[in-house]
Amino acid sequence: MRLETYISDLLYRYECVTIPEFGAFLTQPISAKVHESTNAFYPPKKVVSFNEQLQNNDGLLANYIADVEKIPYESAVKKIAKRTKSLKSYLIQGETLSFENIGDMSLNQEGNILFEPTDHLNYLTVAFGLSQFVSPSVSREVYKEGVEALEKVIPITVTPEKRKARPYLKYAAVALIALTAGGFGASKYFVGEIESHNQIAQEEAHEQLEQKIQQATFIIDSPLPIVSLNVEKQSGRYHIIAGAFRIEENSDKKVRQLQRKGYKARKIGKNKYGLHQVVYSSYENRIEALKALRQIRYNHNSDAWLLVKKLD
Repeated sequence: MRLETYISDLLYRYECVTIPEFGAFLTQPISAKVHESTNAFYPPKKVVSFNEQLQNNDGLLANYIADVEKIPYESAVKKIAKRTKSLKSYLIQGETLSFENIGDMSLNQEGNILFEPTDHLNYLTVAFGLSQFVSPSVSREVYKEGVEALEKVIPITVTPEKRKARPYLKYAAVALIALTAGGFGASKYFVGEIESHNQIAQEEAHEQLEQKIQQATFIIDSPLPIVSLNVEKQSGRYHIIAGAFRIEENSDKKVRQLQRKGYKARKIGKNKYGLHQVVYSSYENRIEALKALRQIRYNHNSDAWLLVKKLD
């Protein structure tokens, strides 16, 4: 029996879905928000949490299963109890339970259930069709100021070139007289002279232009500023634990989920039970660590806890 399918159906309509003798999934609507550092926009949604103190059978889940599978209510209760026993067994063995479209569960060192909700499904029906998106940061146009600053440090002097008289006009006039007085032979001679002179004049103009280009000087009085990149390395002996996983792939998945939410998540190795530990972040200062822990418990995971350990 895929119990998570029935629970997922009910979370759209109810704020509390209880698994008898196991715990209850709770939903709480939150407003849309924007992540300041990543420019990610998140639509309004229902946040799913888990409370293992609520274990009394309210009949909601059993009645729904009985109605869908067309079985008596008592049979539905027995199927839930059998599945609950199996879930507890997996948790005790250190496994991570993955409830599709709901979240992952595991046990911490104190034996309490840690629940990490999934972000793949939004149970808030009024936000249907709305998805997360990232907006590119707005680049302000400062090109004019940049050009003015560049003009101050790169003086460029352009000397206008004086136009020379076009001597070929004179030759053209002479050629016209020659054509009139001396006929076709004289005109051919003078036309050749004009073309030769024009070619020489063009070559001289190109040569002068190349000399001016070679003589242009660019002076940069101020060197470009040095850019320093500071790469932050996590260190410290105070670690906010997000979860511990027997299967390393599950711990890698957890790290990626937290990093997408903006946390400096990482793995810090195995604990004494052989479980791969994942932390939200590490701190040198105990006060800062406790302050961050309170914020994480309030905003994200009420079961997060602080580990004091010096890493090798």
